[in-house]
Amino acid sequence: MFNDLKDVVVVAPHPDDEVLGVGGTIARLSDSGINVKVVLMTRGKDPALTARNRSDALEAHKVLGVAETLFLDFPAAGLDQIAHATLNKALCEVFENWKPETIFLPFPGDIHRDHKEVFESAMVATRPNSSSYPKIVLCYETLSETNWSAPFQLPAFNPNVFLSIEGYLETKTEAFKKFTMQVQQWPHERSVESIEALAKHRGATVFFREAEAFMLVRSINN
Repeated sequence: MFNDLKDVVVVAPHPDDEVLGVGGTIARLSDSGINVKVVLMTRGKDPALTARNRSDALEAHKVLGVAETLFLDFPAAGLDQIAHATLNKALCEVFENWKPETIFLPFPGDIHRDHKEVFESAMVATRPNSSSYPKIVLCYETLSETNWSAPFQLPAFNPNVFLSIEGYLETKTEAFKKFTMQVQQWPHERSVESIEALAKHRGATVFFREAEAFMLVRSINN
């Protein structure tokens, strides 16, 4: 599938979600000449902390080779208070401008409500009802959000797409380290060791050294 990915957009509810879920893949795609853009949906309540977090995100994206970063200004941990139509419109405008062929989205079963809201609005914004829409839609997992959902209440993350990030795991962790307010010490899930452990676990399930895992929502071929 890697060779089918082009004109990629990663949609992240919060800065660092894109690195945790897709960081290695972004680095590999960028290194192979594929255009990858990132849209970050939310901002924090404190302007100074928001500015710092966005600066960290840009530094992380520089490490990964992200072509363009777009910051939207919706409130973090408050997307369920925003009219669904408003989120839909914002993402529709992003996709109309960027015209991605592939999008990566947060998993709708994540425990953080913002992730579910972003997924649902992105699915509205990428409906295959015109001549231009993303042909490949994938969901990524986010440490401490995807794996903490209750299995009897929310859908489980059962990956069916695995992309090797061998040679790019260190790039992913270096990008994550740029988020100076987010990096935690092992055994916290938001730690470098946890990122490495997950990559090796996902890789081992398909006999790769390191991998990132995704759930395929849609794949359309002409």
